[in-house]
Amino acid sequence: MKGFTLIEVLVAIGILALMAVLSWRGLDGMTRSQAQTQQRMDEVQTLQTGLAQWSADLDAMLLQPQGKAIEWDGLVLRLTRRSSSADAEGLLVVGWTRRVIDGTGYWLRWQSPPVRSRAALASAWQQAGLWAQNPGDEAKRREVTITPLEQWQIFYFRNDAWSNPQSSAGATLPTLPASGASGAVVASSSEPIPDGVRLVLTLPPGQALSGTLTRDWVRSTLGGGKS
Repeated sequence: MKGFTLIEVLVAIGILALMAVLSWRGLDGMTRSQAQTQQRMDEVQTLQTGLAQWSADLDAMLLQPQGKAIEWDGLVLRLTRRSSSADAEGLLVVGWTRRVIDGTGYWLRWQSPPVRSRAALASAWQQAGLWAQNPGDEAKRREVTITPLEQWQIFYFRNDAWSNPQSSAGATLPTLPASGASGAVVASSSEPIPDGVRLVLTLPPGQALSGTLTRDWVRSTLGGGKS
């Protein structure tokens, strides 16, 4: 019985090697595609979670006597909100800002421990501002990185128009009642909550979602929606 020649064996080995390389490239391409798809899905889900948290924070805003429920200073948006757990845990101060980390801008959220006194509330409010400017290690442990972000803008809906939150337009707004320690409604001379808050995010290219994204929040006590 005639066997294979050396050339035939080498040709067969070469063909098998070529088939193996082509198969590997196909599998590698599928693996890379799956990894990219999963990364895109994770990016979208993270952004959706961040936007849901943004809305939840605004929905839970609580106006305190002689205090502020929300304030935007051009760097950080701070707000006072109810705890998502039991009311007995106290209030929370939340901060949202954009910070450049290793050359990339990110959208971040910070949350204070529960506060139960006016002094603690004022301190947490100040800490939120300091966190946005120059965060220490302790403040960084209380922050969450949401998504890469090129820039962002905030607008308030006041007097039937969207305006810059830092303008004086809000001075003529009616003041909402605030909840006292016992849950009763008490009078307040605090700055009012705007009728709506518009969030405009500019997402960088290369992400699952890029470009300008606008999210409007409307105060639930209003009779109709604003857009």
